[in-house]
Formats: sequence, C-alpha cells, structure tokens
Amino acid sequence: MAKKKTKKSTKKKGPAIIQVDIVSDIVCPWCWLGARYFFKAVKQSKHQIDVTWRPYMLDPDVPEEGLPYRDYMKAKFGDEPSDKFKVMREHLEQAAPEAGINFRFSDIPMRPNTLNAHRLVRWAGGQNLGSKAKEALFKAFFDDLEDVGNHDVLSRIAGDIGMDADLVSELLAGEDDKNAVREEIMFFRNLGISGVPSFIYQGQFAVQGAQPTKSHLEAFEKAASLPAARDN
Repeated sequence: MAKKKTKKSTKKKGPAIIQVDIVSDIVCPWCWLGARYFFKAVKQSKHQIDVTWRPYMLDPDVPEEGLPYRDYMKAKFGDEPSDKFKVMREHLEQAAPEAGINFRFSDIPMRPNTLNAHRLVRWAGGQNLGSKAKEALFKAFFDDLEDVGNHDVLSRIAGDIGMDADLVSELLAGEDDKNAVREEIMFFRNLGISGVPSFIYQGQFAVQGAQPTKSHLEAFEKAASLPAARDN
C-alpha cells in the first residue's frame, strides 16, 4: 500500500526577538554608515531587534588626550595617501548623503582616544539609550567636529540624550568601567574580529562591514530560525 505524502507546512513563522551585538568604534566612518544601513533594515523588519553596542578601538595606542588629526593621519598613511585610501574615502563621501550622513574628513581637528566614549555608550546602554549615544557620538565626531575624547563634550552629549550629565562627568573623572571596556574589546578580538563594524546575530553568525540594508534583512530571517542567544 502506497504511503500518503505528507504536505509540508507553508505557514510562515511569526515575528521573532533577535539579539544583535554591534561591534564598532566611534572614529570608524564605515561604522556610522553601516549603522545607518542596519537601522533602515530594522525599520523594515517584522521582527523585534534588540541591539547591544559593543566597544572596539581601531587604535588603542592613541594617548588619552588625543592627537592632532592631520598629524595622526600623516603618521599613519604618509604624506601622500594611497590610491586605495583615496578610493575608500571617495566611496564614503558618495554614499553618505543617501544615508543622511555628512562626513567632514578634511576639517576634523582631533583624533581622540575613544575609551571614554565607549564608557559613555556602556552607561547609556544600561538606560536603553545606547543607540542614541552612539549616533550622537558619530555625528559629534564626523559632522560637528568635536573631540569625543573630551570629558566636557561627552558629558554634554550625555545630557542631550537624556542622561544625567553631572553624574556622567563625575564617572568620567574616575576609573569606573575602564577595565570592563578593555576586557570587552579583548573578548571580541579573541573571537577573531579584526575589523568593524561587525554585526553578530544571536551570538551565532556575523555580518561584517557596512553591508547594504538587504543583507541585514536576509540576516534577520536567518536569525529568526535560530535559537535565542544566551546572555554573556
């Protein structure tokens, strides 16, 4: 007797809660562009996307007081930037307007050490203000030409996004969470992350670089079929 064929279910899965860890640095232009593409996908998705910002420092050797930007870039890339560097900057400047970004690379005065900015993002995350803090820091550095390593600038940004500016100022003057941020950076380096932005879905796979919105929409669907990540 022939076996009856079982029909495959065509019922679509409902919305899922998806955890995304975004590893990035404030002075990384690709990180701002990539974040804009990502959040555009978030607005288009049916799923609930829970974001946790994770720290990364492209150059932890920058002194805490920062360095003049032109001097830093000259030391890093030489008197005459390579063709690869020029193409990268041109791409960023061309892609920026559509993403609602204004990069003012030639006018940036300081290359800051971003440890304190990452401390602020960490504290903001505890108040569900992490994404607001990150966006404000990106704009402050690339568009408003502010020194985001400066305590006064960071405290003002904290107040602007709804945090207690006076408390943040007090915390920045101390050592609170400096080691925690450094340890978190090392954790992600040890995972093999050597470039940012990196978007880690459900703790199980990553989308790396400033990928277009479509890539994240596809990642949401892939992540929705996976078990939820455990808290780390």
